[in-house]
Amino acid sequence: MARPWRVAIVGGGITGLAAAVRLRDRAPAGTEITVYEQSDRLGGKLRTGELAGGPVEFGAESFLMRDPAGGESAAVTLARRLGLAGAIVHPTVGQAALVVDGGLRPVPGGTLVGVPGDLDRVAAVAQPAAAADRDGGAPLLPPDADVSVGALVRDRLGDEVVDRLVDPMLGGVYAGRADDLSLVTTMPALARAARVEHTLVGAVRAAQAAAPRAPGAPVFGTLAGGLSTLVEAAARESGATIRRDAAVRELHRTPTGWRLTVGPTRDPEFVEADAVLLAVPARPAARLLAGPAPEVATIVGGLDYASVALVTLALPEPELPELSGFLVPATEGLLIKASTFFTTKWGHLRRPDGLALVRASVGRYGDATSLQLTDDDLVATVHRELSKVLGAPLPTPVARHVQRWGGALPQYTPGHLGRVAAARAALRAAHPTLALAGAGYDGVGIPVCVRSGETAAEEIITALGGSAA
Repeated sequence: MARPWRVAIVGGGITGLAAAVRLRDRAPAGTEITVYEQSDRLGGKLRTGELAGGPVEFGAESFLMRDPAGGESAAVTLARRLGLAGAIVHPTVGQAALVVDGGLRPVPGGTLVGVPGDLDRVAAVAQPAAAADRDGGAPLLPPDADVSVGALVRDRLGDEVVDRLVDPMLGGVYAGRADDLSLVTTMPALARAARVEHTLVGAVRAAQAAAPRAPGAPVFGTLAGGLSTLVEAAARESGATIRRDAAVRELHRTPTGWRLTVGPTRDPEFVEADAVLLAVPARPAARLLAGPAPEVATIVGGLDYASVALVTLALPEPELPELSGFLVPATEGLLIKASTFFTTKWGHLRRPDGLALVRASVGRYGDATSLQLTDDDLVATVHRELSKVLGAPLPTPVARHVQRWGGALPQYTPGHLGRVAAARAALRAAHPTLALAGAGYDGVGIPVCVRSGETAAEEIITALGGSAA
């Protein structure tokens, strides 16, 4: 009788846990799945905490409900698989604002991550250089080419559209700058349309038409019990052995599979596995790949990350606008780059005592100075800037929390997807039972991470001789 497969998953974030669930569902019965997490908690950037007696997210707060093709997103499918579909809730206030010239203006509709499909609708926020978006008789983007989002939009619609619309929207997601971020990676639908359309406005409209959304259908969702419930359910349903405080320090090929070195150097543990799935950020992955696949390690190790801090304040009965929050262009000169009014945006979090939870995000790629402030200084600055934007002093917080995420958000420069494809192709050729998954390679957001982990799990099943169907 054949020995059961042994699969090691390095990384206990949602990517690794989604991979573990997929392995449990589709690998042969008896497959031994072990998740190694170097910290003392699972979930990665999914972390539900408590502030002033109420739940609040200290990391990611929501997930997209639909995938790019218009179907159910991988996060929703996973929640359904885990028995959590009934816990999905949606924002009760969806309108957000932009800070422009020190005041709040509604985010205009009809844009694709800030890139307008109707120039008239964005005029209150930014004046497009409409004359530049002429039909030059050829598609905007050649086949297989990639450019930064900022380069394309500046060329076609001018600086104001980038600085006041696109940059803050991308910054809210990636903590990066439009002039640095890959169009193909961060806005794939627009990139596809740009290979056909001759104007940027036309490309936006084509991309929107390719993935229509039913009127009134919710865009985002979260779980009533907090996103940590997704983490806990995935860990439980996977049936995997969970190893917390278990740092994998080395990875070596053996004649029959892999050997992992786990734990401190003074007392290492050596573990044998038939396959390994690396669901950790790029730099830790590169360190593990340095021995078995040095050329892949070089590619993967070149990916950079931005660090952010999330400052959450519990405010007694503040006067807040009926908004989900606001985004801040870098040109406004504020430390805050985005803010969410949690207890306004999410109806299930509203409190009868009038206490409001407001979260601000601090930190942009390339600007480490702001994150060197102490927690007290961060809280004071955020409170002061929120008061300034809202036009009135906010009450003194009764509780506060500062969550620092070092190296949290990957920065996808042009050509990113090609580099990742080359790295994975090299692994498949030389080491088919070693797979990469996670935000560092496939994009940010819970659905993308879930799908990345599931795809890597299926590749491992196939490599070990099974069927992933």
